[in-house]
Order: sequence, then structure tokens, then C-alpha cells
Amino acid sequence: MARKLIFATATGIVGAALLHIIIILALPSFTGQDAYTRVQAEGPENAFYSLPDVSEGERLANIDPYVKAAVCHFDVTAQPVRFLADKGPGFWSLAVYNSRSDEVFSINDRTSVDGSVDVLAASSVQLGRIRKALPDSLSQTITVELKDPLGYAVLRTMAPQASFEEGARDFLADAVCAPFSDY
Repeated sequence: MARKLIFATATGIVGAALLHIIIILALPSFTGQDAYTRVQAEGPENAFYSLPDVSEGERLANIDPYVKAAVCHFDVTAQPVRFLADKGPGFWSLAVYNSRSDEVFSINDRTSVDGSVDVLAASSVQLGRIRKALPDSLSQTITVELKDPLGYAVLRTMAPQASFEEGARDFLADAVCAPFSDY
């Protein structure tokens, strides 16, 4: 009898803990405050938006004083999207997420072809068409296959000292997140 009571109590505690964890993890999607929704609030799709250093209401903000970031949301249903940026002032990284905020791809200045950002994100069907007749403009481009057509990208660069701030801002301001239609 005591074993059954202990087993029932343990089962109830574990079940309650799992239920609470599931509720906490699901809460952002119910409140509209998930990362994808917040990135969409920055502006129209297919453009990088530099994040401010200080939180302004509901806007996203840089939380690290030495890292500057820009975000772009996209939809590859109709056509692929291409991310481009010249060589950064130092370290940079690009991360691509699906609409559920799962990271599907990342790259940085050390793993890119020539130190610049050149990434094409597309559906598997779009990538198949592109690979059949690869345009010269994509010869050095890194391609990413997306299962979810909706997503967002985060481009970050370092600004460890005040002298790096202008270069970091220019790098993010000149970055491109645009539909790719040459296929």
C-alpha cells in the first residue's frame, strides 16, 4: 500500500513538472511575443533592420554592448532570399532561423568563402531549379535549404571599442536581405 502511494505521488510530481515545462515553452507562441513575431514587428520583410543599443518599448535591442545586430524576416514561398554584405570590420556572424526560432544555418567571417556574407536561402524545389542552371553570380554563394518557408536572419558584428562602432553600423546598414529571382 505504501509503495502504491509513493508511486502515485512520484508520478503526479513528474507529470506536474512536465506539464509546467510544456506550458512555459509554449507560452511565447500563445502571447505573440515569440522571436519571429518580434522580428516581423521591426518592419517589412526582406530588409535588415539594425537594432538599437537601448530597448525602446517592444522593439528588439542589442543586449551585449560589444555586439551590434540587425534582423531580417523573409518568406521563400515565391522565391529564394539572398543575404549579402561586404567584409565586416572584424568578426561577424549570420544565423538563419525558421519561424519557430530553430536555428537552421549559421556562418561567420572565418567560415565564409572570402570573408564576406553571401548566402542564398531557398526551398528544396527552388534549390533544385537553381542547381540545374547555376548562374555565374552564385558560383561562390553558400546555399541553404529551408523546410519552413518563413524565417528570419540575424547578422551580428563585433564593436569591442568605440572606434569600431562606425564600421559596425556601416556594415549592418549596407547588408542586403533581398529576394533572388535570377533562376
